[in-house]
Amino acid sequence: MDFLSGIFSSIMMFLSGIFGIGEPVITTFEISDSIPKQEVQQPNTLPNEKDSKKGVDNSKNIFMNNMNKKDNSTSKSKKVNEENDNEMIGMPVKADSNEKNLIDEKYETMLVAGGCFWCVESDLEKVPGIIEVISGYAGGQSKNPNYKNYIEGGHREVVKVVYDPEKISFEDILIVAMKTTDPTDDDGTFYDRGNQYSAAFFYETPKEKSIIDKLIAEVNEFGPYDKPLAIDVEERPKFWSAEDYHQDYYKKGFSKLKYKYYRNGSGRDDFIKKYWGESVHDPDLPWRNKNTTTDENNLQSNNIKINNDKKYSWLNYKKTDKDILKSKLDKLTYKVTQEEGTERAGTSPLDKNYEPGIYVDVLSGEPLFSSRDKFNSGTGWPSFTQPITNDAVVKKEDKRLFVTRTEIRSKIADNHLGHVFNDGPTDKGGLRYCMNGVALKFIPKEEMKEKGYGDFLSEI
Repeated sequence: MDFLSGIFSSIMMFLSGIFGIGEPVITTFEISDSIPKQEVQQPNTLPNEKDSKKGVDNSKNIFMNNMNKKDNSTSKSKKVNEENDNEMIGMPVKADSNEKNLIDEKYETMLVAGGCFWCVESDLEKVPGIIEVISGYAGGQSKNPNYKNYIEGGHREVVKVVYDPEKISFEDILIVAMKTTDPTDDDGTFYDRGNQYSAAFFYETPKEKSIIDKLIAEVNEFGPYDKPLAIDVEERPKFWSAEDYHQDYYKKGFSKLKYKYYRNGSGRDDFIKKYWGESVHDPDLPWRNKNTTTDENNLQSNNIKINNDKKYSWLNYKKTDKDILKSKLDKLTYKVTQEEGTERAGTSPLDKNYEPGIYVDVLSGEPLFSSRDKFNSGTGWPSFTQPITNDAVVKKEDKRLFVTRTEIRSKIADNHLGHVFNDGPTDKGGLRYCMNGVALKFIPKEEMKEKGYGDFLSEI
């Protein structure tokens, strides 16, 4: 990887010389359903990281040394001067993670480790119910660790997860963290070697430890892996936030490009897909509750009380032949839902609808989104911060426009709905579910009970 990294770095420096020294070379960009012009975030400065840890294989630091280039950009916290290593370079910008008085009382926090914290943060921030993910260090003896010395201090890379327990559970987050790393490697993850990159689950109470122990035993018995799990189980240690440039590394300007290059080369995604397919950012374990339908399990996991005396009508929906659908649907609705088309921005009346109620699939009637999570994105399409329940929609990789996007489809009807992007409100998880209005049907709150959606009134 060092040879490839050197070539990549040389190309970037050459292009930088053409487009202007100190400015990022834009080689990738986001394309939303509207293909709007998006603001490119300026990159945070990266210090000249050198692997000073004797006897320790710190592959990511070596990778970063080859990728770094000099620039004069400014980080969120301060300007980094490479000529002055004594100017607190690499010191954490945040202190201890246990400052719960600074967090909304309804939220909880937990720590997990799954290798490179850039990757763990990126994966967990895609999960509905997770409010924020902060990269950092924990588990060592030294105080105020930074990226240059955290290994010497005995720390590992971890993330602090801020989540809403009414929408996602402690165990759910453990499952997603497990599914998005290699939990069978006890000496690192992928080509990042050493204990500082190994997986770990942390607990604060006996109940949390019991949840962890039972989950590991369950996965070892029923799970897909060829080897037993090697996840360390430890009491929650003091957490130290990593430097500001590490936060949201996967989506900031030039670092976003470097992150994609790093992750693609690590083999992480190939490993995850081998064992879990596309179902990686949801807490579903396929062997659980085989006697109960998947959709009923999802409702129960979201604390929605199911009336067992009736069966929801949308659970019986069967997709009909496309020719029949084409004859029943108007041209635009068919094009969007069956051919992955896009309605014109600003044309859906649902974009400006903020009445209380839920949004369901236009064909099956399955609940998809709540007015509780709707916001004005300014894009011209109905936008939400999350689905109505954790597994209400399905995510699929979409490479049709020469860049990789995440398509959103309804789970039962399997209709195209839109895409999800990482530019939503940061205080609500940072996601923007950009939906086509013609793929949705709005059910006002006052009509929900009458139309069979009474069990979802708690989600408004």
